[in-house]
Amino acid sequence: MHYHDSDDAAYNRHLRHAAPTAYKGLMDFDKAVFEETDSGLDRRTKELIAIAVAATTQCPYCIDGHVKNAHKEGATEAEVAAAVMISAALRAGGSFTHGWMAMKSLDNA
Repeated sequence: MHYHDSDDAAYNRHLRHAAPTAYKGLMDFDKAVFEETDSGLDRRTKELIAIAVAATTQCPYCIDGHVKNAHKEGATEAEVAAAVMISAALRAGGSFTHGWMAMKSLDNA
C-alpha cells in the first residue's frame, strides 16, 4: 500500500509546537547540510544523493521535495533516473547479502 497525502504537511505545526527544541535542531541541521559550501558537493549533487536515499528509505514526501529541488538546481531526467537506479541497486544488494545470513542460518539449522 502506498500512502502520500500532501495535505499531511499541515501537521508539521503539531511537531513544531510539541517538540520545539528538537524541531528547531532538526531544521537547523537540515539547512546546514544542504546549504554549507565547504563539503565540495554542490547543491545539485546533494539533492541527487537525497533522491537516492529517499528512494531507499521509501519516503514519498522526501522524494517529492528533493526531486523538485534537484530540478531547480538543473538536474536532468537522466540524472534523477540514475540516482533512483543507484538506490535500487544498493537496496537489491542489501537483500542479496542478507541472503547470506539465510544460507548461514540454514547451514546451522
